[in-house]
Amino acid sequence: MNVKDVVAQRFIELCKERGIKTNELANLSGVTPSTAYSMLDSKRRDISIITIKKFCDGLGITLGDFFSSPLFDTLEQELK
Repeated sequence: MNVKDVVAQRFIELCKERGIKTNELANLSGVTPSTAYSMLDSKRRDISIITIKKFCDGLGITLGDFFSSPLFDTLEQELK
């Protein structure tokens, strides 16, 4: 998996834990639903740290909490 896929997976995991859907995450985070859905779209390659921060704020967690997941520990090095 690449970084963007892991970020999306982490948000899916957090939403599932809280019993909320993607639209609800968008509403809680103050972003449009299309922004939330595009984050989950595997064809989209980039997601900004500002958007990640907004989603974290909506979930009531810090960036540290978000990135403190074994999902991020398994990423391969980007430089090849």
